Amino acid sequence: MKIAMVQLASPAEETPAERRVRAGKLVERAAGADLVVLPELWAVGYFAFDDYERAAEPLDGPTVAAGRTWARRLGAHVHIGSLLERDEHGRLFNTAVLLAPDGSIVHTYRKVHVFGYASREAELLTPGDTLEVATTALGRIGATTCYDLRFPELWRALVDRGARTVVVPAAWPAARREHWRLFTSCRAVEEQLLVIAVNAVGQQGAVELGGTSRVVDPWGTVLAEAGTGEEVLRCEVDESIVDTVRTEFPVLADRRWPVTGDRQRSCVPDNTEEIMGAGS
Repeated sequence: MKIAMVQLASPAEETPAERRVRAGKLVERAAGADLVVLPELWAVGYFAFDDYERAAEPLDGPTVAAGRTWARRLGAHVHIGSLLERDEHGRLFNTAVLLAPDGSIVHTYRKVHVFGYASREAELLTPGDTLEVATTALGRIGATTCYDLRFPELWRALVDRGARTVVVPAAWPAARREHWRLFTSCRAVEEQLLVIAVNAVGQQGAVELGGTSRVVDPWGTVLAEAGTGEEVLRCEVDESIVDTVRTEFPVLADRRWPVTGDRQRSCVPDNTEEIMGAGS
């Protein structure tokens, strides 16, 4: 699987429409990739909270439309990172979207853990309540978004739904860059997954974004890591590494339910279907 990570800034002087045009030029540099991934809320800028209401759009809006064009032009899967989605009831979500090479939507994920610390995301957005994994030509792919890295139970639920690769768009601050490195590596190792984590860069208000987008395999090996500025980072991986690791070191098969001691019982709480939806 050939991966291209588009590490992108969202300067305040640039409109979302202008940024989509500029992002498209960076995406063009990803030609030849099987999977192209962008950061979290890059079109509006994660920390541009005063612009959320005005910038929100439906899933058939301009950001997904741009992504469809890129996917068809490159003949690649394009994970557009996340966008501010407005649903039919007027609610706003931080929604990640994966597109197939024909431009069709194959996976969406509404961020479950909206962020409240030094952020207005939790005030302005509705948390997601479903968790699904998509079957694609690139394998079984799931997604989490930024702050979700701090909640391992969400990741274990993805494993129980069959995820082998998890894409993580983010707007992670430079001040906590080492947490970013720690959690992306930890989630890859503990869940025996391929983690593709793409972070934003640049200054947004008083916050500097951390960059260092990275690909981590299930052994915890960092296969690629970007710098702290805009770039398109490429990485080629053999997705069968997930099978290799899970066979050689079958830790997931050795799980025991903490109350009964039953081997191989799911560690997803009994009410997870109510909280997150049935999944796929």
